[in-house]
Amino acid sequence: MTLSHEHSFPRQHARTQRFTLGAPRAFTVSPDGARVVFLRSASGTDRVNALWVLDLEGPGPGGRERVAADPRTLLGGAVERLSAEERARRERSREGAEGIVGYATDNTVELAAFALSGRLYAAELRAGTARQLPVRGPVIDPRPAPDGRHIAYAAKGALRVIGADGEGDRELVGPTKAEGTDVTYGLAEFIAAEEMDRTRGFWWSPESDRLLVARVDTSQVRRWWISDPAHPDREPASVAYPAAGTPNADVRLFLVALGEPDGPDGPDGGQAKRTEVIWDRARYPYLARVHWSSAGAPLLLVQSRDQRGQLYLAVDTETGTTRTVHQDEDPAWLELSPGVPAWAPDGRLVRLADEGGARVLVMGDRPLTGPQLHPRAVLDIGDRDVLISASAGEEAADPEIGQIHVYRVSDLGVERISAGPGVHSAVRAGGVSVLASAVPDAPGSSVQVLRDGERLAGIVSYAERPVLTAHARLTEAGAHRIPCAVLLPTGYRESDGPLPVLLDPYGGPHGQRVVAAQNAHLTSQWFADQGFAVIVADGRGTPGRSPGWEKAVKRNLLLSLEDQIEALHGLADRFPLDLERVAIRGWSFGGWLAALAVLRRPDVFHAAVSGAPVTDLRLYDTHYQERYFGTPQEAPEVYDTHSLVTDDGLSAPEVPVRPLMLIHGLADDNVVVAHTLKLSAALLAAGRPHEVLPLTGVTHMTPQEQIAENLLLLQVDFLKRSLGLN
Repeated sequence: MTLSHEHSFPRQHARTQRFTLGAPRAFTVSPDGARVVFLRSASGTDRVNALWVLDLEGPGPGGRERVAADPRTLLGGAVERLSAEERARRERSREGAEGIVGYATDNTVELAAFALSGRLYAAELRAGTARQLPVRGPVIDPRPAPDGRHIAYAAKGALRVIGADGEGDRELVGPTKAEGTDVTYGLAEFIAAEEMDRTRGFWWSPESDRLLVARVDTSQVRRWWISDPAHPDREPASVAYPAAGTPNADVRLFLVALGEPDGPDGPDGGQAKRTEVIWDRARYPYLARVHWSSAGAPLLLVQSRDQRGQLYLAVDTETGTTRTVHQDEDPAWLELSPGVPAWAPDGRLVRLADEGGARVLVMGDRPLTGPQLHPRAVLDIGDRDVLISASAGEEAADPEIGQIHVYRVSDLGVERISAGPGVHSAVRAGGVSVLASAVPDAPGSSVQVLRDGERLAGIVSYAERPVLTAHARLTEAGAHRIPCAVLLPTGYRESDGPLPVLLDPYGGPHGQRVVAAQNAHLTSQWFADQGFAVIVADGRGTPGRSPGWEKAVKRNLLLSLEDQIEALHGLADRFPLDLERVAIRGWSFGGWLAALAVLRRPDVFHAAVSGAPVTDLRLYDTHYQERYFGTPQEAPEVYDTHSLVTDDGLSAPEVPVRPLMLIHGLADDNVVVAHTLKLSAALLAAGRPHEVLPLTGVTHMTPQEQIAENLLLLQVDFLKRSLGLN
């Protein structure tokens, strides 16, 4: 088999990082509506992002794009070097690009700060100039103060600050000798970044005179060791990994003044004055969200370890004490959502809540949406309305399968902003909105800049056009109306007869795969073009429909497999499916689902490709596993039932034995390779043939071009061999 095809989809898919390179992203609109800041690389195969500005004021229509900071110029052509902390940060955010991958601005969006190769840079966005600031690195997550006079950043476990003019670099707060290297200030802990979608560890006050700073102590977290067998001369990397039922990092929060520090003999040991924020950390140990704006006191969202209780807390900035603004409880769990909680300009609390079987937008004590909508995120909070993204709710007249739209919500009602089927999102400020839309019948995303609903400009995408076109048919299947996408070979005719089937799911929490967007289905279409009928099904537990749909899997994620089977059988009378030749492939949760399918239901599934699967649930992290199952100490039987392998070997395997390919990155610090090794050992002990593909130097992502390309080719070769299609 030839594993190199210069113009093939696998090569293009890998080279373009799934067609994300060259596409504009990370938009910020200035409050005066004069400019839009964003990231974009120079072509569809260029991994290096630059910082761009679209000027909306000036002669001529459509605005003017210009580069505000070019990494290649700033580094003088040198190769970018990343610290271990920055590599870990990018792994948590699944960031595979290079150059400027993130930035932050002051309130006026005139100053931007970013890290590049461990150094700190500041860009004057009006002037279009960028300069390096003299600081101690390696720098992580630099953020300007709202007034633009200072930039705070994390480095070597401490939070530091420097003047925007490059003067006065100093440590604000950092670990003492007694605290040691287990304590960091200003960084998000593993669980916050991996599971809570909180990647920050410090927040400026609106007045720019102090900060809220997270202190993370991992001394009680168990250490795991990630080695590189291909380089036995290198020491294994130590990772503080909080597996289910074991201690988490201890997270505290401090108010830290920007003023000059006291002397080395002062009460704060030569560091800035700090005051600890007090709440019941024993009962609510998870710091899930922090919001600090001019509309009110600092606002925290803290959760209990079982995630069934949470408090919204307002912080007294003088004493560090907190008062409860609102409290939530849920018998299953409480979902975290982007953009909330926050204060509205009039002081009302804005949140998303699960009430009466629906997820609703709430301002103060009043729900502003009902069961017709399922809010996904709060995008912006204005003086007169709230901008949200939402999909159709359970009581919508049209299920609008796979669609996500942008809405304006106010006390007067709900108005849809986006138009046409697709996946839409937006940012907004100063009366200007940036609307990004991915649609079913065109590749990539289009980006429009709107003022009061009227188009001002577009932002160009340099992403490559795929060499194939996905023809996904979105439908529902089975008694549960499971959302599905079905893809047949390009040019398929009814006279061609039934096709072998490939299920291609993620199938689990926080992973919607059935979406009304072209690019999302390109890989599935490529598999279809190899001679398969491909089915993507989003069963119970996946997001985007209702709280009941998401939470049906509490202590029973095996429903995910039942729903894949229900979707398969529900589609068989409408599509040319050969149910005697059914395979399944998946990665991460989908990898667990694929292996589970051939081990537990070999009567339905005849082959599986399982990538980076969680095979022993006890070896995955606290926040994820305990949300659905509790701790292993509380529910050992639930963990055993859901695991593919236990201390006693394979968990409930069935016959006949089906072909199984296991794929795993040896450098994966999220789903460690021990999962695949334990399953492989148990399969071998049970006399079950299988294939294992270890990926040297690869993490939970597979951004390496040749690896990403050949993974697709090797999978289709395995599936054809296993189903007798060669």
